[in-house]
Amino acid sequence: MPSRLKRFHESGQSHFVPFCCYRRRALLTEIEPRQIFEAALERVRLRFRLYVYGYVVMPNHVHRLVSEPERDTLADAIKSLKQGVSRRLIGNAEHFWQNRYYDFNIRSDRQFVEKLRQIHRNPIKRGLSWFLTTLQKMLDRRVINEFSRSDLYEY
Repeated sequence: MPSRLKRFHESGQSHFVPFCCYRRRALLTEIEPRQIFEAALERVRLRFRLYVYGYVVMPNHVHRLVSEPERDTLADAIKSLKQGVSRRLIGNAEHFWQNRYYDFNIRSDRQFVEKLRQIHRNPIKRGLSWFLTTLQKMLDRRVINEFSRSDLYEY
């Protein structure tokens, strides 16, 4: 890890964790790779006992807003997730993911809402409204039936 990058794990804070496909290639465009990512994310969520507050799978990167895991470290959970996906999708490629990831500690409710907005708006901003986010899935499943979409983004 570069000396200028410091990770603050085991802080009790939530984390915004984006990571990219190798050389920012669009390896997650098709539905099958996205489904494989979602299945791997669910396995990691259960195994490491972490909360997934939000995520989006874009063509060449992923954003996640998660808690710290109750088992092991966040770095272990991310490694497990990336390995689980790449083993199924790498094919003949040299790499599937970039080696490192960015980790932003969420220190306030305001930052939490800001990062959740970023996750849910990212596909729309990029003109990819067909990419499902956690917000879309929750609305489809009527998990958030007492709120309107605008209520979720007001702060």
